[in-house]
Amino acid sequence: MPDRSKGSQPQRPDLAGIRFVEVTPETRAGFESLFEQPGAPKYCWCMAWRHSSREHGENDEKKRMMMALIDAGTPVGIVAELDGRPVGWCSVAPRETYRKLSKQQDDTETGIWSIVCFYVPRALRGDGLASALLDAAIDHAFRKGARIIEAYPVDKAAPSYRFMGFHDMFVARGFHEIGTAGTRRHVMQLSR
Repeated sequence: MPDRSKGSQPQRPDLAGIRFVEVTPETRAGFESLFEQPGAPKYCWCMAWRHSSREHGENDEKKRMMMALIDAGTPVGIVAELDGRPVGWCSVAPRETYRKLSKQQDDTETGIWSIVCFYVPRALRGDGLASALLDAAIDHAFRKGARIIEAYPVDKAAPSYRFMGFHDMFVARGFHEIGTAGTRRHVMQLSR
């Protein structure tokens, strides 16, 4: 182990070998493993924006609700894997699988997929993993039949909702703003 007292930095991972896996009943173990790690968002299990009978349940209840969605075949997102271990998450799924995400949302529109959450462990932040997850989420949604991808990012200075990604990251990929959700979140769309 390097001696950090002498100014050496921990070795940064090589993201060249990263792969992205859709969370399904067969692959959910990687998702569970990622969310069970220290520092992971096991307090929400990415249920904050999803339809559920209880918005403020216990952690175990949220996990059970998420696992039920996965076991039912409901799309929930993708996991990034590096050297066979899960290292990141992006919640990307049909918009109708989430609760209302903005006031201007028209629930009669079809073919819209939403990106609502990213999780990258603190040790891997700043290495481009969130951007790689976004690229993979875009590819995944269009491959699964999305007509439009919608996202709700914030500005880098925002004190909350940072887990939804940053505005500039989406602009760089061609998303355009169609409105706001609350005072911090931009509602942005990408179509092909």
